[in-house]
Amino acid sequence: MSGETDKAVGRMKQAAGDLTGDDQLKAEGEADEAAGGMKEKVEDVADAARGAVDSIKDKLTGKD
Repeated sequence: MSGETDKAVGRMKQAAGDLTGDDQLKAEGEADEAAGGMKEKVEDVADAARGAVDSIKDKLTGKD
C-alpha cells in the first residue's frame, strides 16, 4: 500500500475505535497513520535521490 493509503486506513481505524470505544483499534489506527507518514517521507527521499542521480548522469553524458 502507498503511504497515503496507510494513512487513510489508519484514520478509519481510529474513527471506528472512537465509535466503538475500542482503544486497541484506535491505537492500531494511530500506528498505521504514523507508518503511512513515514512511508511517504521515505518515498520522497527516494524520489529526490533518483532525481539527483539522473542529474549527475546527464551532466556526465553532456545531456544537460
